[in-house]
Amino acid sequence: MEHVPALDEDLKKTLGPATAKVLAEQLGLHTALDLLHHYPRRYAERGELTSLADLADQIDEHVTVVAQVADARILTFNGGRGKRLEVTITDGSGRLQLVFFGAGVHKPHKELLPGSRAMFAGKVSRFNHRLQLAHPAYEPLGGDASDRDAATAFAGQLIPIYPACAKLESWKIAKCVDAVLPRAGEALDPLPPALRDGRGLVPLTEALLKIHRPATKADIEDARRRLKWDEAFVLQVALARRRHADSQLPAVARRPTPGGLLDAFDAKLPFTLTEGQQKVSREIFDDLATSHPMHRLLQGEVGSGKTMVALRAMLAVVDSGGQAAMLAPTEVLAQQHHRSITEMMGELAEGGMLGGSDQGTKVVLLTGSMGTAARRQALLDLVTGEAGIVIGTHALIEDKVQFHDLGLVVVDEQHRFGVEQRDALRSKGKQPPHLLVMTATPIPRTVAMTVFGDLETSVLDQLPAGRSPIATHVVPAKDKPHFLSRAWERVREEVGNGHQAYVVCPRIGDGEDDPKGKKKASAEDEAEKRPPLAVLEIAEQLTAGPLAGLSVEVLHGRMDPADKDDVMRRFAAGEVKVLVATTVIEVGVNVPNSTVMVIMDADRFGVSQLHQLRGRVGRGSAPGLCLLVSDMHEASPARARLAAVAATLDGFELSRIDLEQRREGDVLGQAQSGVRSSLRMLAVIEDEEVIAEAREEAARVVAADPALEHLPGLRTALDALLDTEREQYLEKG
Repeated sequence: MEHVPALDEDLKKTLGPATAKVLAEQLGLHTALDLLHHYPRRYAERGELTSLADLADQIDEHVTVVAQVADARILTFNGGRGKRLEVTITDGSGRLQLVFFGAGVHKPHKELLPGSRAMFAGKVSRFNHRLQLAHPAYEPLGGDASDRDAATAFAGQLIPIYPACAKLESWKIAKCVDAVLPRAGEALDPLPPALRDGRGLVPLTEALLKIHRPATKADIEDARRRLKWDEAFVLQVALARRRHADSQLPAVARRPTPGGLLDAFDAKLPFTLTEGQQKVSREIFDDLATSHPMHRLLQGEVGSGKTMVALRAMLAVVDSGGQAAMLAPTEVLAQQHHRSITEMMGELAEGGMLGGSDQGTKVVLLTGSMGTAARRQALLDLVTGEAGIVIGTHALIEDKVQFHDLGLVVVDEQHRFGVEQRDALRSKGKQPPHLLVMTATPIPRTVAMTVFGDLETSVLDQLPAGRSPIATHVVPAKDKPHFLSRAWERVREEVGNGHQAYVVCPRIGDGEDDPKGKKKASAEDEAEKRPPLAVLEIAEQLTAGPLAGLSVEVLHGRMDPADKDDVMRRFAAGEVKVLVATTVIEVGVNVPNSTVMVIMDADRFGVSQLHQLRGRVGRGSAPGLCLLVSDMHEASPARARLAAVAATLDGFELSRIDLEQRREGDVLGQAQSGVRSSLRMLAVIEDEEVIAEAREEAARVVAADPALEHLPGLRTALDALLDTEREQYLEKG
């Protein structure tokens, strides 16, 4: 792998150990190349920085302002022992006071002379009813009479504002960039020349110079277009290489036997599959019949019948003499899948047992909390091939779990697993098994191409017949407390009609989950000082108050597995009428008799998560009702999010809203396990076209030159993107 020594050098050599340490620790920047790719967040013209008139809205915020010194005076206090420098600055829109204390007054007193101009950065505070910056950092800009040229040049200049940190202001980062910018010419260009010229993109060196030191706004546009392409293309090449490598692996073709287990199962189904299920099943069976491993992502709305599609794929593999393993993220979900699959299969799930079908197979469960005897039996059934299907949690991944002939791995709710866990399970096959990944979180096309770019995608967008509509309403508990009372009455009515209810809370409330990690975000969060509502407290209030007399139970992640299973079993059997739970019920819990869900502090959940939770009701023949309880005021962004969820049942539409409201980094999350740097320039939703085109170009390049032998710049860029030995983990961590 070629390197660019000057750009790969540690920043200590260029910038000195103290600055390099802050850049490394605070911003994750270690080399000159890292710093060149630390792009400005925005650009300011002089009048465009925060104007002083706007500061009243920014108390406690870090701001950067450009202004002229109006006056400066030193005051003494404590009988002359203490000194304070007060500087008044103005930018034409307003005035602001700066204060410096103690020994820190002398340097600014010399430099901040009336009439001089500077850039100031600090935290806005209020003292004696006046706004001020205490001990701001500042950078003189030369605006006095002797330096008019500099002032004029500065006036028209675009000032890059960098993502900064408390220990290193934006203009100090700009000076660090100045120190490495002359080396931009040594950066190897990752784009093949034909691609670059064909799309009219500027060379990389020019893009780096223009993004950091633009002369005009057109320069910024040129640079952004080019750098977006770099990010999209390098990422898509990594995914295309993964797809290419996977297509070279051998796998056993798995075809169902005519008149075998799959046919027997289909014959006893009491309903016909939807068109969507049939189409997706055909795509999966075509993949299973090839001699290289299937890699398919199956996404479908909650309740669209994904489990049925996955089960038929597993039966086809068992038919052909192989075994299938389903990996679930939680014990509750693994037990639920085991229960529903054995129910759907009936006597076909009792292969080798009395009363079982001759064509049947054994379906075993493997979780961490199983007793020793049951666990030993399950392991034995797997290694002998007696069990054709195993459903389990990450306990399946342990070394002692051995398969007779693993042919298919089904991963439920992929985003809950690290890639390493998934690959550890795949390595248990004699040859690489086929892979089916399922998710009920709708993923917009661009994200699917970026995050799940190495998987072929199938979408189930029809709900099976018999699924009921779900009505969703926002309950403004603070503005209209009687709405909340009415919500509890509705729960009582549903239970009175023989149905059941969920109440979901953001936390458990057992002391261990105090909201230390609560995101301190916007003003709306600030207004919201109380901790999120907790399962244990709400359950207590409900049993003593509005739901007195009903059987109310709690379910959360820190309960003993046996207790969790017991509660879930009794809820499924209808003995428990109201389940107060955390989001542990978000995925896969299937109780068709549940018709109403009340989500407390609904504004604390993401849009897609609310959609997932809501999918737990309306799974039977009775219509579902979801009530989103919030204390937020009507005009807040949080309430707008809840209104969006109430307005549509289209998960893809909601996931798009969700993405537009969150930062891109959160979208990809740890998606690129092994990727040192997340996307800096590419916006997954806005740049759909760039991503789609980059995917096509990447597929062409990799097909022609899989090892990238003729593209050293691209190989170097891939190396920078990935820890090379983990390229195979460029996936959904």
